[in-house]
Amino acid sequence: MKFVIVLVALFALAAARPNRDAETLRYDSNVEPENYNYNVETSDGKSVAEEGHVEDLGTEEEAIVVKGSYSYIGDDGVTYSVNYIADKNGFQPQGAHIPVA
Repeated sequence: MKFVIVLVALFALAAARPNRDAETLRYDSNVEPENYNYNVETSDGKSVAEEGHVEDLGTEEEAIVVKGSYSYIGDDGVTYSVNYIADKNGFQPQGAHIPVA
């Protein structure tokens, strides 16, 4: 399970990597055996923050619960923001530009 948490955290950090022309303004991360968190902000207006932890550790219901957000400036000049939770109920994004079922 610890390997999975570290793997998820590293994958998320790689996905949040800024483009080559942007500078990293802020980069904080903390990865521990049962939880992690990170924050990234870049000069091109992108930001990512995420935290995750193991819930129901040691049981058959053990799962990683992740909460986070990201934002970016679209080609139209509008800043788009998404808040999300990923848990036993799946990935649940929310944002003003995301249609609600």
